[in-house]
Amino acid sequence: MYFFVKKILFLFPAETAHRIAMSALEAVVAMPGGEKLLRKCFAVADKRLEKNVFGISFPNPVGLAAGFDKDGRHIRALAALGFGFVEVGTVTPLPQEGNPKPRLFRLPQDNALINRMGFNNAGLEALVDRLSKRPPGIVIGGNIGKNKSTPNERALQDYETCFEALFPHVDYFAVNVSSPNTPGLRELQEKEPLAALLRSLQQRNLQKKSPKPILLKIAPDLTDGQLDDIVEIVRESRIAGVIATNTTIGREGLRTSAARVAELGAGGLSGEPVRRRATEVVRYLHEKSAGSFPIIAVGGISSPESAREKMDAGASLVQVYTGFVYEGPGLIKRILRHFLKK
Repeated sequence: MYFFVKKILFLFPAETAHRIAMSALEAVVAMPGGEKLLRKCFAVADKRLEKNVFGISFPNPVGLAAGFDKDGRHIRALAALGFGFVEVGTVTPLPQEGNPKPRLFRLPQDNALINRMGFNNAGLEALVDRLSKRPPGIVIGGNIGKNKSTPNERALQDYETCFEALFPHVDYFAVNVSSPNTPGLRELQEKEPLAALLRSLQQRNLQKKSPKPILLKIAPDLTDGQLDDIVEIVRESRIAGVIATNTTIGREGLRTSAARVAELGAGGLSGEPVRRRATEVVRYLHEKSAGSFPIIAVGGISSPESAREKMDAGASLVQVYTGFVYEGPGLIKRILRHFLKK
């Protein structure tokens, strides 16, 4: 079925197709019995799939990565498709339009996407308002970032603002310093500024009556030395874990012609081309840390086998995004059924 739906959606620009697909999904959920029908078709409810990671009970280990539902508009509908958790954002304190369109491109030969969205979102206030009415029983992560106009020396204030406002409404936090589409953002991945940022957030967190897990989302383009720094920083700051990985600025090994790739321009590459490197990063972090903190793996998961690959490398949970675009909602069901067989 999704093969035909995808044929139609791929006739439209990628960002337009996303809006069409989400509108159609919401229409189904709004129908009497629609949500129940979606769950019957796509969800896999089985106690054996439940996982407790950093103190949170997940109904299953397959989540939706940040960026797909930035403003938390579709949480209920997406949960009906069988996701074990949904990560909203990246959210910034103030609304921002993001980069000029077009800014999201498909590479069908590679089962990949290039995006330079630029943290487009409706802002913190709008997200908090939606999450204050969140449906019960769904694990939600809040992916936080800084506004483009905020200089790096004041970035901490943006992250703290998002943390405080979202704290009552999300189950865990993802600190995004790894998007390639906000100028200078990745500089915050350097050891000293990153350690300072995470220490400050964790200090605030530990002052709460019931602290919540803080995770760091990292790029796949880090060197082994930088990954060693990440392990040290996670231990020193006592945050809960790592999300590995974000999109890559690399363009190696693509089937799409170099001319076409050059024509599309800058942006983060996601999907199948990131699969191997994302797995390498997960394995490296898991081995270097001796499994001392959980890892959520994301990058190139488009089949049950690629999801299993991440778990075997040391991931506790996985997230999908580009694979979901190319494979449709049936992907979650296939992955979960595969996990049940192992």
